[in-house]
Amino acid sequence: MVNIPTTADAVQEALVEHAPPERLVAQRGLFGGPSRLVSDDMYSRAKSGRAHRERTRLRLEDNSHVTTNTYFGRFPASYWQRWTTHTEVRVTAQVSGAGRVSMRASDIEGDERSIAVADVKGTDALELVGRIDRFLDGGALWLEFETAGAELEVSDLVWTVAPPERLRPVAVVICTYNRADDCLNTLAAIADDPASLQTADAVYVVDQGTDRVDSRPGFAEIAATLGSRLVYINQPNLGGAGGFTRGLFEVAGMPGTEHANVIFMDDDVLCEPETVVRLNAMANSTAEPAIIGAQMLYLLHPDQLHVGAETADLPLLAAGIASPNALTAADAIENQQDIRVDAGYNGWWSCLIPAEIVAEVGLPLPLFFQWDDIEYGVRAREAGYATITLPGAGVWHADFGWKDWDDWHRYFNLRNAMVTAALHSDFDGRQVARGLAAQLGRYLLSMQYGLAHTLIKAVEDFCQGPAVLQDGGVAAAAEIRKERAAYGETVRHPAASMPGLRAADVSITPPGPPPSLSRLVLARRVVGQALGRTIKHPVAIPAAGASWYHVSRFETTVVTDSSQEGVRIRRRDPEAARELGIRGAKACYRLIRQAASLRAEYRAAMPQLTSRENWARLFDAS
Repeated sequence: MVNIPTTADAVQEALVEHAPPERLVAQRGLFGGPSRLVSDDMYSRAKSGRAHRERTRLRLEDNSHVTTNTYFGRFPASYWQRWTTHTEVRVTAQVSGAGRVSMRASDIEGDERSIAVADVKGTDALELVGRIDRFLDGGALWLEFETAGAELEVSDLVWTVAPPERLRPVAVVICTYNRADDCLNTLAAIADDPASLQTADAVYVVDQGTDRVDSRPGFAEIAATLGSRLVYINQPNLGGAGGFTRGLFEVAGMPGTEHANVIFMDDDVLCEPETVVRLNAMANSTAEPAIIGAQMLYLLHPDQLHVGAETADLPLLAAGIASPNALTAADAIENQQDIRVDAGYNGWWSCLIPAEIVAEVGLPLPLFFQWDDIEYGVRAREAGYATITLPGAGVWHADFGWKDWDDWHRYFNLRNAMVTAALHSDFDGRQVARGLAAQLGRYLLSMQYGLAHTLIKAVEDFCQGPAVLQDGGVAAAAEIRKERAAYGETVRHPAASMPGLRAADVSITPPGPPPSLSRLVLARRVVGQALGRTIKHPVAIPAAGASWYHVSRFETTVVTDSSQEGVRIRRRDPEAARELGIRGAKACYRLIRQAASLRAEYRAAMPQLTSRENWARLFDAS
């Protein structure tokens, strides 16, 4: 293991407000991505002619045209006008050669206009100024470069605004659990990027795994680059909630860090280090403290944006709902979001939380993981602090659609959704129970008995009250994984090695259209499953076609796992269905009866659960 000599005193000295620079860099003008996996068209795009794009340098050949009207190339003027008091932004760059540089703008409809134009010749410093004054409902700024008769080279391009009176310190917190190589890559992305390294006053790695990050050969070099900025903490696994909260706990507990910014960063992202710069610049400029979140781009499909901003429907226990007018699952090269949208919360794949918010609303709940970010965003907004999901600030994270829903994490998703709803909504027990009962019915018809058990356990544990959160979720995480193992369909198998089946036994059977009379079909499927009136020959069903009305027709189905890495074998088990149905009905009835008292209990326990004292106890106990 590598010795990390950083002391608390050294970090505390760094996490203080700084004298401001002459100009605050809001974002850099980048022309290419941090990895060959990412298309440079996310940063700049040749509209005609030929261009040579590097990370911070662009060279246009004769008779060429390049635009930065791209995901990372645009300046989100609408968000700067709405959330800050800045009225102008300045662009500076070094140019060599001859050509024309234009600052362009869009409005809420995407219609374009010119803001400023400069003809350049020779080697000089370029400066363009744009007013941030006609973008309140939407619109952005970007640059266009054109040549005719000569080449043009552009480098060291930055968008700057007037600085604050004092510059807030920033700490990056990376939470990791047995993803040592992924975490090391994320650390390296920050350490190797001069701008993000200069921005970050401290980098915390909260390692909760047994395969430690500091065991990797490359760690020593990265640690040397980060120097006294790096704080490496090893603790047993308290989930993402415990890992990220440890960073908040450490930073917010230091004297003099009352105005610090803390940026959460997942360990398994493809990191765009520029995101650190952009989140911190916005947080240093907002009229009031706010949570500033990065957007999520798909790691398996790097050109796709997950969602422009999202919100949750607490009575329905539903999260990940696209905010009105937000792009969702969109091609980020072909589509730009001009209309400004509001967020209800931001995922913690990369998200900045100012220390002032922590001081007022407390630390996150010890939920282990799932819904911890949602609950905190909702809680902050109730206290008057908005969440801003900032366009052009993004990281690449594993595609959600490629994670199978039938997994142990579904327990925390459901249980923590109920905790959040009890804390921040009217929490109508009958409405919540109806929704859960409907889900349970679909799981049982789909022969997902382990998933049905997972849902029931989530309800039963929630009904125990706040005591279930006292260990930070450690026991529940172990229990649900052990209990799910009793159900055969929770196990993923290689497609070429299916227990009890030969490859020739199954063939792909896609579903038909969704039923128009869903209740009638539901009743028929229930009777058919109960009486064994199912098609006996096993079939294979693609992941996208595994709907309840299709799967429930068969005795045995081989369903592709959403990860596309294997299959799950579902077999009709009427005894398990009956037992789980009865148990689920009892759990839902209990939820209805106790809803009002549970809401009161969780709200009464909130101050203690989110206190420094409680988290100190959890960290010490772990």
